[in-house]
Amino acid sequence: MKPSSAQVTATALGDWPGTDPVESARVVRGELGSPHLPHLVSLPHRGVGSDAVGRTAAILVELPVDVQPHGWRLVDRPGKDHHRAVSALTTDLNVLGDVIGAESAPNPELKIHLRGPLSMAANLYLHGGERALLDVGARREIRDSLAAGAAELVGRIASSAPGALVHVQLDEPEIADILAGGVPTASGYRTLRAVPDQEAADAWDAVAHAVRGVGAGCVAVSFPADRAPLHVLATSSLTAAALPLTGLTMVQWEQLAVHLEAGGELWAGILRNAGSVPPVAALAGVVLAPWRMLGLQLTRLAQLRVTPDTGLADVSPSAAASVLRRLTQTADSLNQEMVGN
Repeated sequence: MKPSSAQVTATALGDWPGTDPVESARVVRGELGSPHLPHLVSLPHRGVGSDAVGRTAAILVELPVDVQPHGWRLVDRPGKDHHRAVSALTTDLNVLGDVIGAESAPNPELKIHLRGPLSMAANLYLHGGERALLDVGARREIRDSLAAGAAELVGRIASSAPGALVHVQLDEPEIADILAGGVPTASGYRTLRAVPDQEAADAWDAVAHAVRGVGAGCVAVSFPADRAPLHVLATSSLTAAALPLTGLTMVQWEQLAVHLEAGGELWAGILRNAGSVPPVAALAGVVLAPWRMLGLQLTRLAQLRVTPDTGLADVSPSAAASVLRRLTQTADSLNQEMVGN
């Protein structure tokens, strides 16, 4: 969690446009200088292995994968698709080290993002062709493999970003359907049984425990606003929720208020990646209006990071840079609001 002297900061969710890891790293680190939170970029437009599932599959321990027509499949031994994913991640880590090495005063913090254990289980397929989510044993294996791989990745970051505190973001875009029994089978004719809420909380905790054990900082879980399972987050040890603010119900806002009053962080998606970038005042209002409605103290804005609603892979590089710039400006505006009241 943030220290008591913390302030509103900005970050992005990880995905970035283009295929050039060097330029991407330079832009992100330039726009998100301290006190903001830069991230290790993902470049999904590079193709197979740089997509969200392949990127995270590259760190799985003793669970090799390859690509089949229906998606990523667990296999007995690594193939070319697995090697391609591992190579892309290694390149990005090496680039990060080079870019940081050229900085006169590197940012003391860094974020990585990975698909969460439940969304990985929903998007990896077993030998028989069904989703791994179907099988409780497979879900457990993926959870444990991801936890071990995430801890190894945090350790590898130490050579690329010496001394940096590494935060971890777990993306669970399918979590609402996973918990409600709405994920379709491979055939599409029925849906898979719902995963128990407690299993989801335990899976997040397993990854969090592993990365904290090697010195990671905050562990956040990211999910869409629609049916966001904040009640599950409340039963876990995770310290931050990352989700868009647009579309939240009053019940969800009340759950977030409880989360904040307990000292948790909110990574608030306030900027949609479509059309022109809104003015600072409008973006600040996305936060301040519900904040005041709930009677939250403005000093609790220090528990806030502002983010885009989604990843930035599908906008132009210049538009993505503009989004980061506007987010840091909005963070400054919210800090002024906090100090002035």
